[in-house]
Amino acid sequence: MDAAAIQSCIAATLDADADVRRRAELQLKQAEGQPGFTDVLLDLVQSEQAANLQLPTVIYLKNRVNRAWERSDYYPNDTLIPDDEKARFRERLLPILAGSQNLVRHQLVPILQRILHFDFPERWPTFMDYALQLLNTNDPRSVLAGLQCLLAVCRAYRFKASESDSRAHFDKIIEASFPRLLLICNELVNQESDEAGEMLHIALKCYKHATWLELCEFLRQSAVNLGWCTVFLQTVSKAIPASAMQGDPLERERHHWWKAKKWAYFNLNRLYIRHGNMQAVMDRSAEPPTRFIKEFSAQVAPEILKHYLQEIEKWVAKSIWLSRPCLSYTIVFLDECIRPKEMWAHLKPHLTNLVTHFIFPVLCLTEEDIEKFEDEPEEYLHRKLNFYEEVSAPDVSATNFLVTLTKARRKQTFELLTFINEVVNQYEQAPEGSKNHIAKEGALRMIGTLAPVILGKKSPIASQVEYFIVRYVFPDFTSEQGFLRARACDTIEKFEQLDFKDQNNLLAIYRHILDRMADPKLPVRVTAALALQPLIRHDIIRTSMQTSIPTIMQQLLKLANEADIDALANVMEDFVEVFAAELTPFAVALSEQLRDTYLRIVRELLENSEKRDDMDNEYGDFLDDKSITALGVLQTIGTLILTLESTPDILLHIESVLMPVIEITLENKLYDLYNEVFEIIDSCTFAAKQISPTMWKAFRLVHATFKSGAELYLEDMLPALDNFVQYGAPQLIETPEYVEALFGMVSDMFTDGKVGGVDRICACKLAEAMMLSLRGHIDNAVHGFINMAMGVLVSQDVKLKSYKVHLMEMVINAIYYNPILSLQILEAQGWTNKFFSLWFGSMTSFTRVHDKQLCILAIIALLSVKSEQIPQSIMVGWPRLLQGIKILFDTLPEAMANREEALKDDFQFESGTYGYEESDDEWDDEEANWNGGENEEEPAAAENKDESTAYLEFLNEEAQKLKATDIEDSDDELGEDSVLLESPLDRIDPYLAFRDSFKKLQEEQPQFCAGLLSHLSPDDQTALLEVCRRADAQEMMGLQSPFPMSRARGAPANGTS
Repeated sequence: MDAAAIQSCIAATLDADADVRRRAELQLKQAEGQPGFTDVLLDLVQSEQAANLQLPTVIYLKNRVNRAWERSDYYPNDTLIPDDEKARFRERLLPILAGSQNLVRHQLVPILQRILHFDFPERWPTFMDYALQLLNTNDPRSVLAGLQCLLAVCRAYRFKASESDSRAHFDKIIEASFPRLLLICNELVNQESDEAGEMLHIALKCYKHATWLELCEFLRQSAVNLGWCTVFLQTVSKAIPASAMQGDPLERERHHWWKAKKWAYFNLNRLYIRHGNMQAVMDRSAEPPTRFIKEFSAQVAPEILKHYLQEIEKWVAKSIWLSRPCLSYTIVFLDECIRPKEMWAHLKPHLTNLVTHFIFPVLCLTEEDIEKFEDEPEEYLHRKLNFYEEVSAPDVSATNFLVTLTKARRKQTFELLTFINEVVNQYEQAPEGSKNHIAKEGALRMIGTLAPVILGKKSPIASQVEYFIVRYVFPDFTSEQGFLRARACDTIEKFEQLDFKDQNNLLAIYRHILDRMADPKLPVRVTAALALQPLIRHDIIRTSMQTSIPTIMQQLLKLANEADIDALANVMEDFVEVFAAELTPFAVALSEQLRDTYLRIVRELLENSEKRDDMDNEYGDFLDDKSITALGVLQTIGTLILTLESTPDILLHIESVLMPVIEITLENKLYDLYNEVFEIIDSCTFAAKQISPTMWKAFRLVHATFKSGAELYLEDMLPALDNFVQYGAPQLIETPEYVEALFGMVSDMFTDGKVGGVDRICACKLAEAMMLSLRGHIDNAVHGFINMAMGVLVSQDVKLKSYKVHLMEMVINAIYYNPILSLQILEAQGWTNKFFSLWFGSMTSFTRVHDKQLCILAIIALLSVKSEQIPQSIMVGWPRLLQGIKILFDTLPEAMANREEALKDDFQFESGTYGYEESDDEWDDEEANWNGGENEEEPAAAENKDESTAYLEFLNEEAQKLKATDIEDSDDELGEDSVLLESPLDRIDPYLAFRDSFKKLQEEQPQFCAGLLSHLSPDDQTALLEVCRRADAQEMMGLQSPFPMSRARGAPANGTS
């Protein structure tokens, strides 16, 4: 290996000339396969002579390790690093890490993490020995390297559960390394240098990862736990060095000292919430509380609260600055102290001061918020509307604190309302020039947060809300402050469940909201639009809106183009659904505007995605916002189409309008948006009940999409493909290449190794649709379908019940399509007996109405076969056909009843869509007493589990469900809700079909028919005659068949549930 050549290639990758860079990269790629390549790169990283090449070399090395340490699906063709090179690499990595400068070290850490993931401990047993040596030196650079080694191990093990062997190994690592780690932290916390800040930050992060799921016995020891909590509290209380207070708030937060503080708060919170909160732990477990829990609850938790309150006091006095994560974690801890009786006793005396001087100021707009409102309104909206994504936002934590407080300590609601009233009254009474607009906005935000509790069942204060809104909110609709106008709209939205006594107030709100939709400030227009949505539940508002809904939709579309806010698409979708009749005359124009909005968003998304690799995660979130907004627009388009089923001319026009939407999505492989685009194609073709030339163009695009790697999206495509087959049958018969395309899709699903049974069910359904709708025209395809299904049934033990049923139904469909052809194909392969034994042996598996109809019609088709055409191999079993059909008719009524029940469950209208959870917000008689005594009853533990406990229980339940699913097949796959596609079978009454076929058999082959009946018991013969009598009665009385079942367009029309 020519080291000099490698060095010159690395140098050339920095050349200004793109051609020189490309040639160098190509040469390096070719050299990767040669022995000793990584050795040379490590030499260069270590080389003092080529210091300027260390960084580009280590970056290349990092990429090489990522791609070639182990085989990866992402890089299947890369030459793997040989084992002997890996061994040398592991030996050299830690010494190089310990001796490297900052920039190089930051690139080496991910390399270390990657190797540990694959090789530790089995192939790298000496790793921890060397890491501990580094930790035990007195050289700061070596200690730093040791800390990074320990952090890498903690990261690798953070998700290991206590039952696993690897967790036991990790516990030993903690026991060996954490005593030294604690000593290092005790030294670092008293130092001031940036280097000490970095080391403390890494050390506290080690603790975070080591205790993420479990707190090992060693760390539960009283002295050990006390030592760590002391370090955390010292870090929390530490005066931050001046070097970490430079720059703007975001720059400060990135400084190691502030990160150290953040993880100190985090670790204390996590210890209490996960391991030391007596009530939460008892809610989670039936075991009696351990010594650790008792000690932590009684001694440590009050001390944490005391330190947090001291920091709050300094912050309120403006003697210290706190980062957003520090503020947020402080409030999260306060939140956790509300429910437990012991901690509430410590917190309650401070509550009034906390709310007034801490929670409320945190809830109020900051100067940065107001600047964003004025200068970056879209960014302001994303921050305020997607606040739940802002995990480190103090105002979100403050909001959650107020919700917990009012739900767990209901009487505190009155205290909060008294405070809110003071703020709004002061604002009202203050002279015009000295009103505190920010405080008023905060007070309205606070009361909006409390809306579910205030309007809860039996609430003693719900009746006061209308007066409050009229007096204190109405004036803000016309405030000079834009953010107050926006908050007025938001407050109306928050109190959407309020039933107004005076309808004039409701109409006044409606007029105000309409005015604000034309506000000069974007955030006001958006919040007004969002407030308008829940108002449509009021009859008087709906009636008022009917005349102006086209104008409102224009405003919404204009807004959607000004701000990519996905919530606006939800508003439009609701309006399109509720005001379908009023919007029909404008449907084409509306669809054009929705199309243009969608195309703009997608083009921006495509342009930005090209730059994605160069941007940080925040930009990735921006792209996700774009995708979500685009998704909302597609859903609105889908809803619009569904309202136009009775206007085929308009629908035909809209198909052409929407074609660019389909094209841009499928051609650019925007996978996140596939489902909605396929639903639009489904809706267009289903509503029209015919396939236009435009939709055939869409069919070609769907097929091309499938062939270009989207096989696993067949489930989403299926409803649309089913429509193409059903409603496009005449064109399919005349266009063999379309039939071949559909057959190829089914075939690909059976030949593709990465496609599993659940996805192949969709292929079975597509094959069924073709055989039912193209009877007599696809004999060759039917031959292929039988081969595909039987190829699996005879060669594999199919465990998934639903898959097995659908495979059998592929052959049963073929028999119904053409019984003689199907019998010939089965006979030619020697499969006839095997299939019929499997079919009739599995008759109880055909549980749905659809299954039974199909089996009945296939048996009827077989009964029509002349006796001389029946293969000898199954002639002896032919009488079983009548036994089988008798069983199917016996169980059909029960299946029909089950279907009725399933449809009732699926399509029942939930009247309380906008309602609040009464169980959470209902007031009991004692709570509703304004003048109740101070001796508040402790909330029942079972009713007041903290959110983290409830969430953990939910995850545990879901995990148990998943385990159960792994063990046994789920019969749910074959529930009635899995048949959501309309089928030609739905138009056939099996009772009438059997009667007619049976009569024909008796007339044309009387002896053969008598022979078949002779194998039945008298009861079975009577049962079949009863089927014929039912058909006669049905026909005579002109009763409508109970079988046709249309797919409800509101339901998800996917293949399998």
